[in-house]
Amino acid sequence: MEVFSPLLFPSPVTVFTTFVKEIADGSLLLKAGASLLMILLGLLISVAIVIVLMTLVMLSKNVRDLAGTLISVLDPLPGVALLPIAILWFGIGKEAILFVMIHSILWPILLSVITGFDAVPLIFREVGMGMGLSKMRMMTGVYIPSAFPNILAGLKTGWSRAWRSLIAAEMVFGAVGQMAGLGWDIYMKRSYLDMAGMFASLIMIMIIGMLMEDYFFKKVEKATLVKWGMVR
Repeated sequence: MEVFSPLLFPSPVTVFTTFVKEIADGSLLLKAGASLLMILLGLLISVAIVIVLMTLVMLSKNVRDLAGTLISVLDPLPGVALLPIAILWFGIGKEAILFVMIHSILWPILLSVITGFDAVPLIFREVGMGMGLSKMRMMTGVYIPSAFPNILAGLKTGWSRAWRSLIAAEMVFGAVGQMAGLGWDIYMKRSYLDMAGMFASLIMIMIIGMLMEDYFFKKVEKATLVKWGMVR
């Protein structure tokens, strides 16, 4: 087989035609939707855990110290490195992928929230306490708005990590076809040497990444941070 044979290196026209065809028949969109639903579920669970942990952190210095230790130990650990443990604990399926994604999302968001809360100006806290705000009202009315730049940065970091971990996990679990996402799609196309289809799926992954970074998060930033005058 030639090194640069069309089988391994399809032409841009072939890749574009395959991409348009899979978009038109809905197959690529369905797989992208399956991956995005998994990401959304992982984000919702992670945010819920962060809310619980931050409530405990605000109430107890011991919990705060424990959270700092866990972040230092677990945040640098790539989610993909936990795939063998996830398989042993949860088997090959959605639960294992969620475990990997939650690990990828949870720690950067928790770190950003704690850092943001620590950076809230003292005068804001004193005004809130002077107004007699409860701890819950202090959190929702003072800490979260002031720390929102850090929170948004944590969400962006968590999203990007989770997206990479999800695709990798789907490619691993694609061996038994448990997940019908983009990673599984790439795995199956590789098995059948459908190189044009693989590149089409890779293009979809890149498009979703760019839309999230350059459109969704930009919109959120303009509707919040720019509108509030926190950034220009």
